[in-house]
Amino acid sequence: MLLLSTRNQIIIGLVLVLFMIITRGHHFNSLQNLPSASWAVFFLAGAYLRSTWPLLGFFVFAWWLDFAAYTWSGANAFCLTPAYITLLPAYGSLWLAGHWYANQHQFTWHTLIPLSISLMVGTIFCRIFSSGGFYLFSGHFEEKTFVEFGERYMKHFPHFIESLLFYVGIAIVVHTAFSLVKNASISRNSKTEQQHG
Repeated sequence: MLLLSTRNQIIIGLVLVLFMIITRGHHFNSLQNLPSASWAVFFLAGAYLRSTWPLLGFFVFAWWLDFAAYTWSGANAFCLTPAYITLLPAYGSLWLAGHWYANQHQFTWHTLIPLSISLMVGTIFCRIFSSGGFYLFSGHFEEKTFVEFGERYMKHFPHFIESLLFYVGIAIVVHTAFSLVKNASISRNSKTEQQHG
């Protein structure tokens, strides 16, 4: 199980906010080639942050970033439709998947199995809610069919899973590095105590 101090949770929360700011909707021209970290942010928030408040906080923050980009930066408002509210269950799916994984986590190779399961299930449901909600409620599609939705879902799914895996992969590397350093430090301290004990 992932158990972090409040201090570490705050640091991780701030890092996730930073990633959302610099990648969401390419609000910064110099960083426009970075894929959006939003999906990874919600998954990682579910995994690392114990409280449920960050789910709502990150959703409101994502909406504010999108609205600010549209209002002040002249970004396209194509996605700001009544369907936007379906992003809440979409992001909630990723948060719940991350939260479930946190309860399964162990610092072994075996943890990759529940991690993979949680990522796939969370991503599938997130995409169903986000794409399905947009398809049904955005007003951009006249004749709606299950076949057309399925084609659109499958066409865009690889792109979204790719960006999610990119950022979760970075988190895995950073998490592993910190855990190895912490374990080495504990081991060193234990040996020192034994020598002086």
